[in-house]
Amino acid sequence: MNPDELDPRPAKSKPKDLEAMSIEALGDYIAELEAEIARARETIGRKQSARSTADSVFRR
Repeated sequence: MNPDELDPRPAKSKPKDLEAMSIEALGDYIAELEAEIARARETIGRKQSARSTADSVFRR
């Protein structure tokens, strides 16, 4: 079993009504999403590094 499959999946939230948001609010929303994407990519990098380390140890 893949350890990543054990991580709980967050519940999907209802998409925001973008039409009701101002241009400034949309810019802020985009910045929040980009920060969350960066955080997810950092986590993926750490997990890939840990996996590579484990693979190198157990494949000897």
